[in-house]
Amino acid sequence: MSVAFRREGDEEHLEPKFELPIPPGPNLVTSNGLALIQAKVAELEAALSDLTDEAEIKAARRVLRYWRTRQATAELVVAPSGKLVEFGCKVGFRLNGQQRSITIVGDDEADPAAGLLSFAAPLCRAMMDAEPGDTVEFAGKPEAIEILTIGAGN
Repeated sequence: MSVAFRREGDEEHLEPKFELPIPPGPNLVTSNGLALIQAKVAELEAALSDLTDEAEIKAARRVLRYWRTRQATAELVVAPSGKLVEFGCKVGFRLNGQQRSITIVGDDEADPAAGLLSFAAPLCRAMMDAEPGDTVEFAGKPEAIEILTIGAGN
């Protein structure tokens, strides 16, 4: 029989499971972000002890490896000064005529729907180091963003 028609088993045809991707760059965190990471690790460790299915155990260990890596590489950033747009601050700004407010946080804490944007997001990068009253370029438009207020984050 030709080798092309032999079937060794179903396992050889499954997609390989890779590690969860780690965002590039430093793992900056706020104190709230660090607490969220620690809680996630504790939650996964507790859940892992209750699992019996081998596939579920593998999946849980994979996710736990991600969160343990994030915990081990976390760099806690001191509270912002409130004078410049920087990591951890809450920024009030005007973009395209609309007033908005965001808090600049780490990758794992980011939740755009809740107004928490990663420091790596293009909008946050455009505003970094600006002061209230400054206008900055965004998306190729000069003076697209006007910084209105800077305050303490969460």
